[in-house]
Amino acid sequence: MSQGTALDRVRELLNPALLGLAGQESTANGYLDLLGEEPAASPVQWLMRSGFLPGIYERIWRPTVLGAMKGPFGPGTSQELALVGRMLELGPGDRVLDVACGPGNVTRALAGGVGPAGLAVGLDASATMLARAVRDTRARGLDNVGYVRGDAVDLPFLPGGFDAVACLAALYLFERPFEALAGMARTLRPGGRIAVMTTRRVPYGGPLNALVGVASGVRLFGDEEVVEALTGLGFSGVRHRAYGLVQFVNGRLV
Repeated sequence: MSQGTALDRVRELLNPALLGLAGQESTANGYLDLLGEEPAASPVQWLMRSGFLPGIYERIWRPTVLGAMKGPFGPGTSQELALVGRMLELGPGDRVLDVACGPGNVTRALAGGVGPAGLAVGLDASATMLARAVRDTRARGLDNVGYVRGDAVDLPFLPGGFDAVACLAALYLFERPFEALAGMARTLRPGGRIAVMTTRRVPYGGPLNALVGVASGVRLFGDEEVVEALTGLGFSGVRHRAYGLVQFVNGRLV
């Protein structure tokens, strides 16, 4: 199966009613591009869309910055991916969506859980991140992975098209995070699984919470906020795990 074929399979999952772009998306850069130029809303978003970060994100930025936020007892990168894999319960032939996929490191890991018959789709708004994702995916010879440049809040997919959805280290960047979660739920079939890793307000950590929030320009979520949001969207068995300034939440759509 070629990368072009993977993109054809991704295209079948797009919702023309939401896009308003039926048949007009570009694939010139190796991914489906559904966006024009968009200004970044915060310093972190600007950095994510820069040409510098994609080159160091997987090996330096993510383990260093997120590692510090998770604290000494938080999972390392490989442990984190294993945890997310257990949350999503992927099997051969599944279709999984990685929202705000960055350079595709998580997307590629998820692709290993769905096998050749499955499909892993990474979506991001950053053209530089997706360029790196496409390059690294091709270098690894993965043919069950496709990428979309699109809006993580207004996801451009048909309802019920995915068996699982992940959103790691990104929800805190969205201007409308709970609308984004609702969009992720919409893309899942009944019984579909979700895994979210995002920031966390430390209980009784007022000064630390304020310092992190102001310095980074990102939102810190309370321990119950994401749990309650997923429960309200119809997820059952919602579980919460906290490590320092990071939390993992997962559930299954009823």
